Amino acid sequence: MSDHSKTSSPVGHTPLHPLLGIRVVEFHAKGPVPLCTMMLADMGAEVVQVMREVTGARGDPRWRYTDRAKTAEHLDLKQPNDLDRARELIARADVVVEGFRPGAMERLHLGPDDCAMANPRLVYARITGWGQDGPRSQLAGHDINYLAATGALDAIGTADSGPVPPLNLLADFAGGSLQAAYGICAALLERERSGRGCTIDISMTEGVLSLMTSLFAIRARGDWPGARGSNFLDGGAPWYGVYETSDGRHIAVGAMEPVFREAFFRGIGLPVERARQSERPDTWPAIRAEVAEVIRARTREEWVREFEGVDACVTAVSSMDEALADPSLRARDAFVEEAGHEGRPRPGPGLRLHRAVAPP
Repeated sequence: MSDHSKTSSPVGHTPLHPLLGIRVVEFHAKGPVPLCTMMLADMGAEVVQVMREVTGARGDPRWRYTDRAKTAEHLDLKQPNDLDRARELIARADVVVEGFRPGAMERLHLGPDDCAMANPRLVYARITGWGQDGPRSQLAGHDINYLAATGALDAIGTADSGPVPPLNLLADFAGGSLQAAYGICAALLERERSGRGCTIDISMTEGVLSLMTSLFAIRARGDWPGARGSNFLDGGAPWYGVYETSDGRHIAVGAMEPVFREAFFRGIGLPVERARQSERPDTWPAIRAEVAEVIRARTREEWVREFEGVDACVTAVSSMDEALADPSLRARDAFVEEAGHEGRPRPGPGLRLHRAVAPP
């Protein structure tokens, strides 16, 4: 595992940090805000967190993984001197990111209109669950609530399980952090043309809906019956889902295309004709039960060895401990260890920019 400052790039390439020189003020909050600003810091931005003093395990920098490469200013925004200091930081910033309930920053006179008076080039990103206006804008919520409103939560799970929360990955981080980072980069680019900043209204609920665009298209064309666990992406198809092995572990199968599907059926010892029959949804329940019985007869590692080097889209379902030790992930420096954090690796940047080195 590598030091974060030495993120690997393909041989002959130099990593790029396109946000060098961009100053970000993060008004610290849980959930999507710190992950968004971590992504900006990974791309070279200078991030200052405005936060209260945090004590206990949550204040221990060893466990605040999303705070890498950031500095902190401990301010109490109810105190006039600290509020003035926050204004000073904003006046010199390129970006502000906050995740409070709508109106909270305005009550402190730190809303986007107030800040634009002193810093008209400021990009001001606001991450909330329901958006800055609308009937639910003042309603409290968390990832699971925003998912519930979009149809995503209803679609995740099996026919027997009921809806299953996908941790807080979808609304907080995909619908919030990723959408905000994308919006900030777009706004900074637009600022180069106009010379002016803007306000970005990120609704985690609408971010999830955006992620579901393809699913709504599939539904519109009639290829998504709707019942949980009966569709081709939710485990209904025998060639796309998770199967339990004899040792209580699991393998994931994503053999959607016919060539992979046939390789999968050959690998588990079932006739290739079953793969061809499984193109029809009416065959799925019976064939899936047959596949499940076969896979349950061997351990996870036996199936891993069976499919080693075979393009059948079969992967062991790893625990987090196993992911940390995965040789393929280690080869890519997917986890990093920073000075003072030895033995506690954390995920590295999810994207890397590089420019080819000119030949001599």
